[in-house]
Amino acid sequence: MKVSEFNYELPEELIAQVPLEKRDESRLMVLNREKQTIENKIFKDIIDFLEPGDCLVRNNTKVIPARIYGKKETGANVEFLLLNNIEGDIWESIVRPGNKLHIGTKVIFGGGLLEAEILDIMPGGTRKVEFHYKGIFNEILDQIGLMPLPPYIHEELKEKERYQTVYAKYNGSAAAPTAGLHFTPELLKQIQEKGINIANVTLHVGIGTFRPVKEDEVQKHEMHSEHYYIKSEDVEKINRAKKNGKRVIAIGTTSCRVLETVADEEGMLKPQEGDTQIFIYPGYKFKCIDALITNFHLPQSTLLMLVSALAGKDYTMQAYQEAVKQKYRFFSFGDAMFIN
Repeated sequence: MKVSEFNYELPEELIAQVPLEKRDESRLMVLNREKQTIENKIFKDIIDFLEPGDCLVRNNTKVIPARIYGKKETGANVEFLLLNNIEGDIWESIVRPGNKLHIGTKVIFGGGLLEAEILDIMPGGTRKVEFHYKGIFNEILDQIGLMPLPPYIHEELKEKERYQTVYAKYNGSAAAPTAGLHFTPELLKQIQEKGINIANVTLHVGIGTFRPVKEDEVQKHEMHSEHYYIKSEDVEKINRAKKNGKRVIAIGTTSCRVLETVADEEGMLKPQEGDTQIFIYPGYKFKCIDALITNFHLPQSTLLMLVSALAGKDYTMQAYQEAVKQKYRFFSFGDAMFIN
């Protein structure tokens, strides 16, 4: 299977640069796999497509303001992008300019609120960095850090929380699980009042989610690794829905990847923690999820391949062509799709 089969033409003006004023008023394209139909709705209409006993599964990771700007002891400007917490105050970071940041180099951020020392050069050129500070690390990051917005967003984000789901809880992501950005507390309350259960997983989204596929053949692409965990109370909700013949609906590709990593052949789960490199593309047999809420993804991306695995490649590409024609908003701050 060729990566080029997942290409489509996208006018640049359809790449959403800022979030809508109201989260749940983005547009919603509804795909019915059985009837092969395409409907155009508003996101808050999602409640009409959910049934009592269904289980919605959301990723409650929290994006950290992981982009920080500082100065070397020489006064030269540098930029760090924190990727993952190795242990304690030691992080893997992308650093710029990389050729100037050698082992032993010290960097000061926020006028001395945070200091860093380069400990090692890691595979791929990232750095192992140790931070020194007084106080609470995440509070300092909130004060001096910027949200690590995707490379296709060029506008400044005026409110940090708009690149955060309303249910974000556990710090650790370098990118938002964007399908969840459409939900409001009011909509979630209405969904629960209708008898739909809501379960959580946690998958810390890495910057690798934006990494392009460089292979010509889909099967040759190697997926990046991301850390996840799922708790027993959430496993119980999901397993109950499966046992009762109800649907498990993943909010976003990140939730989907956790569920498909953890599920046994019958689609049942056990609480666990680990790292996943699961790569889902057409031909994959889904074990756990029955439906998916997701955004519109980049051409030739692994996320578009995952969507195509669930909805079918031809139907998915037809839906994307229709979304371009209807001028849907694409990518992180864009509109949503429900694959039913």
